[in-house]
Amino acid sequence: MKKSSFVALIMGTVSGVMFALGMCMALLPEWNAFTEGVIFGGIGLILGVSTLLVWCRMENKKLPKMNGKNVFRTVYGVVSALIFGLGMCMCLVWHQIVWGTLVGLLGIILLIALIPMVKGIK
Repeated sequence: MKKSSFVALIMGTVSGVMFALGMCMALLPEWNAFTEGVIFGGIGLILGVSTLLVWCRMENKKLPKMNGKNVFRTVYGVVSALIFGLGMCMCLVWHQIVWGTLVGLLGIILLIALIPMVKGIK
């Protein structure tokens, strides 16, 4: 594994965990930590963007272009992850195991379909 990939892996993991924890803090009323959750989520987003910048710098690559194709891929990935998360919520919070499992599997399939969208099929 190259050093740049390892650094991106660590930074991406930390940013993802901070963002997810922030969203849980903000959106779960039982935790009573909305303001702190927004702060943690914002820090997670900033770390995510900085991860991209650091990785591009270490690989001597340019930032991805903002064209329609990349915007669509990003929106598709976010919606797919939200569908996967909805399935998890249906199982764990709302106790709808069968429907939650089906929605979660749909989210997984949509996320797997993102790989050929980005890498292409050869």
